[in-house]
Amino acid sequence: MTEPHACLNCDEPFGDARPRYCPACGQETLIKPPTLLEFAQQFGGSYIAAEGALWRSLRLLLFKPGEITREYLAGRRRRYVLPLRLYLTISVLVLLALRVAGGTNVTMDIDGRGLAADKTLNLSLLGGRAGLKEGSFYCQGLPPGLCHRLQTRMDLDAKGLAREAAAFSQRFLSNLGAAMFVLLPLFAALLKLLYWPRRMRYTEHLVFALHLHAFWFLAIGLLITQVDALATLALVAAPVYGLLALRRVYGGRWWPLLLRTAFLALTYAIAIGLALALLALWALLF
Repeated sequence: MTEPHACLNCDEPFGDARPRYCPACGQETLIKPPTLLEFAQQFGGSYIAAEGALWRSLRLLLFKPGEITREYLAGRRRRYVLPLRLYLTISVLVLLALRVAGGTNVTMDIDGRGLAADKTLNLSLLGGRAGLKEGSFYCQGLPPGLCHRLQTRMDLDAKGLAREAAAFSQRFLSNLGAAMFVLLPLFAALLKLLYWPRRMRYTEHLVFALHLHAFWFLAIGLLITQVDALATLALVAAPVYGLLALRRVYGGRWWPLLLRTAFLALTYAIAIGLALALLALWALLF
């Protein structure tokens, strides 16, 4: 292969001594077909390497609650994956695993009774009730337009109801990541309110929220395995990790921290419940 005397990207001449990178645009001066390894790096991102920033970030995220946030706020950033990118990487992979492993298990089962063999389905929505009773549709305490929309979804034969249940599952899981991403700014806003005297910027709280939610998605990944020991570990680790991360990042005495944590957990749990209910309603109707 003939070595180029000018940059193939911007036509900048190299002179007698060809540099490794173009001084004008920064592109490599020796262009060759990519290897399979280079293709894999381009697909996954250059940080996915044995010594890369992703693995350093995961180790710190998993084993030192809150420390990766402290590192970022202290200005040590190049050695770790940026907060938003880390959150998106983990959440996308976990949600993909959730769809593959358990997507078909999500049914139109809002109050726990679900679709029975005799075509009985009971839904509790917005203070009203709707569903099928021995194959007949009923709707109580809901707006007429919503009742009509629900009837068109449920007034089907057994095969149609099965297809509708599967479609509901896919619609719900397809938008779960977006719903959680929308909740992140709310979580950061609650932190801003709780720690108002600290005079921290809102974006600093948002960094902590991204890191904490990244860990919680990893915990969800353990639940997907359906291994009892791992599921128990995830359920215990999620709240304990959050408490320890808050302590490491925000400091303070334990009693005020516990009070703040209780308020944060209660408020955010209500927000998550409302968001999931609205998501389920959207998946059911559209």
